[in-house]
Amino acid sequence: MIISKTKEEIELMRESALVVSRTLGMLASEIKPGTTTLKLDKLAEEHIREQNAVPGFLGLYNFPNTLCMSPNAQVVHGIPNDIPLVEGDIISIDCGAIKNGFYGDHAYTFPIGEVSEEVKKLLQVTKESLYKGINEFRAGKRVGDVGYAIQKYCEDHGYGVVRELVGHGLGKTMHEDPEMPNYGKRGRGKKFIEGMVVAIEPMINLGTKNINQLKDGWTILTADNKPSAHFEHNVALVDGKPELLSTFKYIYDALGITSNEEDKFRSKVYG
Repeated sequence: MIISKTKEEIELMRESALVVSRTLGMLASEIKPGTTTLKLDKLAEEHIREQNAVPGFLGLYNFPNTLCMSPNAQVVHGIPNDIPLVEGDIISIDCGAIKNGFYGDHAYTFPIGEVSEEVKKLLQVTKESLYKGINEFRAGKRVGDVGYAIQKYCEDHGYGVVRELVGHGLGKTMHEDPEMPNYGKRGRGKKFIEGMVVAIEPMINLGTKNINQLKDGWTILTADNKPSAHFEHNVALVDGKPELLSTFKYIYDALGITSNEEDKFRSKVYG
């Protein structure tokens, strides 16, 4: 059952989402060759707690860390370790936080120094597909409309769209109804209702859509060992339209990137 939120609850969820947004922005300045994912994980936990929130992933389903850190061919759910990042890597960072009893949960894939043109394009297209999906999150539309938009855009570029892992509703628990696949058929699936909040998160592979899981029980890897990208936003349905609760602004500020990609999906300006 989809749980609709009041406008007051949506504003509380925005606060939770912004804890994650600011944490990812802080990490953006720390991600460089020689840094370990374990160090970044520690910094993230401290930053979340400094914002009067608690890490949303730590202990969730017995996950051992604050961040899911997934480099290169790891799709999602990678466990932080003490292996240094190197020039040319990419790292997907998925972060969650709980504040005011609600979850925030989003992700960004960062290049480490200079990466290949092939990988740059994968990151660009995956992020663009996220906004293609968000644009379909509107009153009267259905889950399949979002999935179709993401799938078509990515497959038209020759990429593999992961099937086994999906976005989800978000609220007082991390995973609510509905599941939000990154593939689908127009007009199919559950209908969107006013006040619902979802995490839309394309997970897109440079090669095959197929995946494997490592023996640690968490880490998901592309079956052909080619890179994978992951971008995620939290979005509410407000007055029939998508309202972004999360933002990549803090990441862009840290990296000196100028972008207006979010403007049409948010009513508030973040300082």
